Formats: sequence, structure tokens, C-alpha cells
Amino acid sequence: MKQTFFTLVLFSLLGGCNPTVKVEAPDKPIEINLNVKIEHEIRLQVDRELQGLFDEESDVF
Repeated sequence: MKQTFFTLVLFSLLGGCNPTVKVEAPDKPIEINLNVKIEHEIRLQVDRELQGLFDEESDVF
């Protein structure tokens, strides 16, 4: 009798600990920020132009 009662109590406690997972669509649209890529391309262009100037004017330094 005690073992049956203990088993019922154990299963009821374990049943209450099950996590629930909800899958829902987001309220707001997903926003992807592409400013990093554009900024990187601009920096590469400026670096190339500066390197070209330094190569042409190598006697400056």
C-alpha cells in the first residue's frame, strides 16, 4: 500500500515538472541589418586608395 501511494505521488510530482514548449510566429518582422557589409566595403576601398597613394609617394616617409 505504501509503495503504491509513493509511486502515485512520485508520478504526479514528475508530471508537474514537464516543460511546455510553444512555437509561435513573431509579432514583429525580422530585420536584418546590412550596414556592416557596406561599411566594410567602403573601408576596403579607402585602404586600397591610401595604399596606392603611399606606393606612388614612397619618398614621403
